[in-house]
Amino acid sequence: MTTIADTIIQDLLDFIDASPSPWHVVATSAKRLIKSGFIALNESEAWQLETGGRYFVTRGGSSVIAFTLGKNSLPSSGFNMVGAHTDSPGLRLKPNPAHISDGLIRIGVEVYGGPILATFADRDLSMAGRINVRIAKGFESHLVKFDQPILRLPNLAIHMNREVNEKGLKFNKQTELPLLFGESADGLEADAQFLEKIAALLKVEVKDMINFELNVFDTQKGVIWGANQEFIANSQLDNLASCHAALTALLANHKPNTTAVCALFDHEEAGSESATGASGSFLADVIERIAISQSLKEEDRLRALANSFFISADMAHAFHPNHAASYEPCHHAHINKGPVIKTNANQRYATNADSAAKFIRLCEQAGVPYQQYAHRTDLGCGSTIGPIVASRLGVQTVDVGSPMWAMHSLRESAGVLDHAYMIKVLTTYYS
Repeated sequence: MTTIADTIIQDLLDFIDASPSPWHVVATSAKRLIKSGFIALNESEAWQLETGGRYFVTRGGSSVIAFTLGKNSLPSSGFNMVGAHTDSPGLRLKPNPAHISDGLIRIGVEVYGGPILATFADRDLSMAGRINVRIAKGFESHLVKFDQPILRLPNLAIHMNREVNEKGLKFNKQTELPLLFGESADGLEADAQFLEKIAALLKVEVKDMINFELNVFDTQKGVIWGANQEFIANSQLDNLASCHAALTALLANHKPNTTAVCALFDHEEAGSESATGASGSFLADVIERIAISQSLKEEDRLRALANSFFISADMAHAFHPNHAASYEPCHHAHINKGPVIKTNANQRYATNADSAAKFIRLCEQAGVPYQQYAHRTDLGCGSTIGPIVASRLGVQTVDVGSPMWAMHSLRESAGVLDHAYMIKVLTTYYS
């Protein structure tokens, strides 16, 4: 018998498999929002917003903010906000990537964020992203995704790398990461052969393609695994699982009392310093335009922010029994034991006692278990969009996430129950 959790997890896997780049994440999210009755807004046009209305707006094609206008007064109730990020660490193609070496076309890539590079070896890789194509009045962007494997990073045989099992698999980022694309055809330059492959998929002429932004992805689809099918595996669980949970919770919020916001940002893995990142003005601009639509004075807008709460949803490190020494002894976050509240004294996470208490109460109301996490003091701690949004808006913020293994691997793992728990607590929060 199919359970609710099974249905939710399959929907998550479908969401990720349809979204191999940040631009695809936004396109997939927009389809779901429109299907649920959300109205698309444009930043360059005037907004007419109504109480009870459901809206969304995109920026740069890779970030999206969706919101529902509640009936409660904004100054007194504020905004209930959840944020996540659409990007994942990996490999991005360089602007002129194709070159020929000994009869083979190689594709030059740049490392984006902090992926575990060894996990890209010997996998069925492909590429996805967006292409800008000339039209009469300028250009238009097209999404592109090759479903079949067309790229590969073959390992060097152990006979030529005898110490690989003792010293680990390492790649020189400049000389050893170029991906194999195919055999070169006589009389054709590598660039022409590469671009013709893209043009054929889009059904456009090579001469009309201006430029592109493409990243590498694993063509293997997500799966449910484990002795009792209690785990999931896929690429980009960090952080598309959080995007899916936030979006699913917002879509379930049909008649909101408090204005609810779901903000999915690009470039978190690269520091968020961009127009589409959490350090940019996107969220602040949307909040200000909502305030304008409600004819709020500046003091009332500031009151609304003072009464707001932001949940930064990003995946958390699950305890791995094979590597117990890598974890803080009293802060083991276990798979399928509930959302993790992440704390760091140096504000790598934005959680404080008050924001953690508020999230704990939400978990209690939702009937969801929760866990506490702190990183080992002698290991560098990652960060999230939480401290960025908290400092930009002055809003009380908590950093949480579902526990997972192999964060930043090309193939990550998490728990079936944890994703259902996260959706449940975020749904409770929005409603």
